[in-house]
Amino acid sequence: MGSAPLRVAVVGSGIGGLTAAIALQAKGFEVEVFDQASELSEIGAGVSLGGNGMRVYDALGIGQAVRDVASNLQRIEFHHWKTGDIFYEHPMGDWYDEKMGGPFLGAHRADLHQVLLAGFDGEPHLGKRCAAVNEAPDGVELEFADGTKAQADIVVGADGLRSAVRHHVTGPDEAVFSAMSCFRGLVPIDKVPGGDKFGLTFFLGPNRHLVVYPVRGGELINFVAYVPDPEWTLESWSSKCEPADAVAAFEGWNDTVTTMLGNVEETGRWALYDREPLRKWSTDRVTLLGDAAHPMLPHAGQGSNQAVEDSAALAEYLTTDGLSVAEALQRYEHLRKARTRKIQMGSRGNAACFQLPDGPATDERNARLVSLPDNVAWIHGYDVYADIRDSLS
Repeated sequence: MGSAPLRVAVVGSGIGGLTAAIALQAKGFEVEVFDQASELSEIGAGVSLGGNGMRVYDALGIGQAVRDVASNLQRIEFHHWKTGDIFYEHPMGDWYDEKMGGPFLGAHRADLHQVLLAGFDGEPHLGKRCAAVNEAPDGVELEFADGTKAQADIVVGADGLRSAVRHHVTGPDEAVFSAMSCFRGLVPIDKVPGGDKFGLTFFLGPNRHLVVYPVRGGELINFVAYVPDPEWTLESWSSKCEPADAVAAFEGWNDTVTTMLGNVEETGRWALYDREPLRKWSTDRVTLLGDAAHPMLPHAGQGSNQAVEDSAALAEYLTTDGLSVAEALQRYEHLRKARTRKIQMGSRGNAACFQLPDGPATDERNARLVSLPDNVAWIHGYDVYADIRDSLS
C-alpha cells in the first residue's frame, strides 16, 4: 500500500484504542491517539483478560507486563446466593493456559491502562472530543469540539458505545437499555471473607448475580453486582452511589457477599446498554473497533478481549500485500463481524441464565455447567492470527 508510512488517527484511548495504536505502530504506521477526556484518571474497576486476548498481547511484546500487574485466576467457582456453597468449580491456572493458549487474568483497569500507555510510543491528545469526521478520497479530517482539526489517512473509531465516529460510518442509532444496572467496587482482600481463595467467582441468585475476582496481584477484590433496575438509566463510569445501596439490593444473601459490599469505600453504579449488531463497520478510510463496533453487555466477560482481537486483525489486514486501505478495512470487518455478533448476542442471554430463582430451572442450569469449559473454548481458545492466515490463504 505504498512506501510512505500511513497516518492513522485513533479516536479513543481506552483499552481498544491503545491496543490498536500499539499494534499499528508495530506495523510501521504513524499513529496519533485522541480522547475527549481532559485527564486520564484512575477508574476503580476490574477487567478480565482471557487466552484469546493475551495471545495478542504476547504477540505485541507486552504480555509479561500485563501479567506483572494482574492476578492469574486459578479456578472458576459458582456459589449459591443464600448459602454461599459451591455448586460447580473447575481448575483454571495451568489447565486454562494450556488449553486456551494463554492465562485468564483479572486486572485493575487502571493498571492495564498504564501498561498500554507505556507500550504506546507517544502521548494521547486529551480534551479532544470528536465533533465531525470529514472523509475524502485522499484522506480524512477530524474536527474537535475545541475548534482544532487533525488530518489522517485512516481513522479508527475506538470511542465506545456512544461513538462519534460510528455516526459517520452508519448514521444515527440508539443504544439499547438492558433494564439492568451494576454496582462495581474494589475491596482490600483482607476485608472479604475467604477472599484469598477467590478465583473467577460467581454468586448466582434470583434476579441478581455477582462476578468477583482478585486484581493487582491479589491485593484487591473486584466485584460487579448486577440488579434489574429500569429506573437507573445513567451510563457513566464515574457515576457513584452509596455502598449501602448495594448492600440493601443484596439483603438476605450470604455473609461473604454482604460483608464485601459493605466494606467498599466507594461504589460505582451504572446502567447497562448495548446496541443492535451493525450491518456496516467501515467506509473507505474509516472503521470501528471495540465497543464502537460491537458494544456488548458484560455477561460473557469479553468486551475488552474482543477489542484486543479487533486491534490485531486491523493491523494485520492493513499491512497485507495487495490490499488497498478500503479493501483491508472490508476484510477486517468481514472477519470480525460474525464472531463479535455471536458473542454480543450470547452476552445478552447470559444474564437471564445467571439470575434464575431456585427450582427446576436452576437445577437444569447447574447440571449444564459440567460442559462449560468445552462450551466456551471457541471464545477463549480463539487464535485471531490463525484465523487471519486462513482468510488470506
